[in-house]
Amino acid sequence: MKSVFRALAAVGLLLSFSVAAANQLAEGTVKRIDAPSQRVMLAHGPLPSIGMGSMTMMFKVRDAAMLKPLKVGDKVRFQVEDIGGNFTITRIEARR
Repeated sequence: MKSVFRALAAVGLLLSFSVAAANQLAEGTVKRIDAPSQRVMLAHGPLPSIGMGSMTMMFKVRDAAMLKPLKVGDKVRFQVEDIGGNFTITRIEARR
């Protein structure tokens, strides 16, 4: 019986780590903004929510309005999710 409780506790701990990784904000720098196509190019650090390492790449943003306050060179914190096979920024904020 104790082993069952230990196994359940281990599963709960793993799930909490997964949720924490998914809610973590990554950091990056805006390299280019393409408002008409709702995309932004970021040089970013690791993205634990999708298991990606550091690189520079274009991302789709969930809402075009997310791009309005950004400018090239801004340091940002953001969250990205795999939505329908596209890595999509669901939250982004400039670090001032």
